[in-house]
Amino acid sequence: MNTFIDDSPWLWPEWADGPLHPRIGSVMSCRAGGVSVAPFDSLNLGTAVGDDPTCVSANRARFHQVCGAQPVFLKQVHGARVVRLTQAEARVEAGLLEADASVTTESGLACTIQVADCLPVLFASPDGRAVGAAHAGWRGLAGGVLQATALAVCELAGCSPADLSVWLGPCIGPRRFEVGADVLSGFGLDVQDGQPTPRFVRQLGSGADAPKWLADLPGLARDRLNALGVVKVSGGQWCTVEDASRFFSFRRDRVTGRMAAAIWIR
Repeated sequence: MNTFIDDSPWLWPEWADGPLHPRIGSVMSCRAGGVSVAPFDSLNLGTAVGDDPTCVSANRARFHQVCGAQPVFLKQVHGARVVRLTQAEARVEAGLLEADASVTTESGLACTIQVADCLPVLFASPDGRAVGAAHAGWRGLAGGVLQATALAVCELAGCSPADLSVWLGPCIGPRRFEVGADVLSGFGLDVQDGQPTPRFVRQLGSGADAPKWLADLPGLARDRLNALGVVKVSGGQWCTVEDASRFFSFRRDRVTGRMAAAIWIR
């Protein structure tokens, strides 16, 4: 389970193997609890979506307060680059670090990922020495962003992938993520061979010229993590598209806000 407490706008991750090391904190924002007005209502944390910058600043201040650590936002480009956060990077203006994942061993810095349908993934070492966060859209997922982040956390903490705890946040769900043949090809699947694809369900009635599939983004993430040896994986059960009251969704609304997932060392 993962918990919304007393109608709080915050989603507090629960982990497969129980509570994390007491030095580690984690949280994800939802769409409620902020000051932005429609269509960014109300806790929009994105600075590049057209919202009033004053509102975004106030919302980010609320997020910072809940974290108890400084969120370090990235300029996400749907790639697989991982950056190591230090106090120097934290002084860089938010959004200037171009990467889709971050890791750190320094206390007081929150590895932070923005999403509005893509999958946010949080990583923690067992001893509280290192944490990480990754932005996993289908391109980054196919490109290896989760493997790169997991290995970076392992290197910093001196542990193995089997030691890591990983949490999958809300994303577009397998009933809503309609994709074309280019996505299957991105995952190395030949759409012409007729073989069953457990993470891609062919849409009945889709035309021969442009067939469509429903993709299981959390399932694809679990497959890649498991293949690396990561076994303690939780979360991934929410669909951002289907829950408009709780989550922003670009696929559903096009013009909308952004949520953020963060993990830090106290």
